[in-house]
Amino acid sequence: MGLDFRTAAQCAALLLSLLGWVLACLTNYLPHWKTLNLELNEMENWTMGLWTSCVIQEEVGRQCKAFDSFLALPAELQSSRILMSLSNGLGLLGLLASGCGLDCSRLGETQKGLKRRLLILGGLLLWTSGVMVLVPVSWVAHMTVQEFWDETMPEIVPRWEFGEALFLGWFAGFCLVLGGCLLHCAACSSPAPPASGHYAVAGLPDCQQLELKHANPEI
Repeated sequence: MGLDFRTAAQCAALLLSLLGWVLACLTNYLPHWKTLNLELNEMENWTMGLWTSCVIQEEVGRQCKAFDSFLALPAELQSSRILMSLSNGLGLLGLLASGCGLDCSRLGETQKGLKRRLLILGGLLLWTSGVMVLVPVSWVAHMTVQEFWDETMPEIVPRWEFGEALFLGWFAGFCLVLGGCLLHCAACSSPAPPASGHYAVAGLPDCQQLELKHANPEI
């Protein structure tokens, strides 16, 4: 039972981490970190991401343009680009390390210590990847709130609001952090003890039990 629970916890953590990593990759490239609706022209909506800004018009459709210069971006978007890219890379390494360290994996079956270290390393990488998603998403959200309630700006000036990518990023970060913690718990848990010789013999047919008893009288 202990081995079954340990293996199930490892598989659940890996699947949860895989989901978080895929959503983090989508969050990185989706141009929906911020949204802007113009009251003067309700048929035109603006969205902004880390790499492009888009305008959506009912007649023309969606038109996106990449930012001209990295240095011209605000500090939160510059840092978010770096952190999100590092998060995607660390998440991929964490998934590979964790997959090789699973108990159900045939890689390195005789090296239990190495598989345990791979699980711990994979859990640490995935946990770090989740934190690297939560930090830029929360930072951009904080700056958006500050700019939205900035009293020095005239009321006529339109304000940016939260985009769908921020909520997707929060969910992805929590999935990665939770998956990394589960992998650490599964790696630190002890496997189920093997069955004793008496129980193993009891499960065999009578003829095989007699042969084993003759071969080893201590059973």
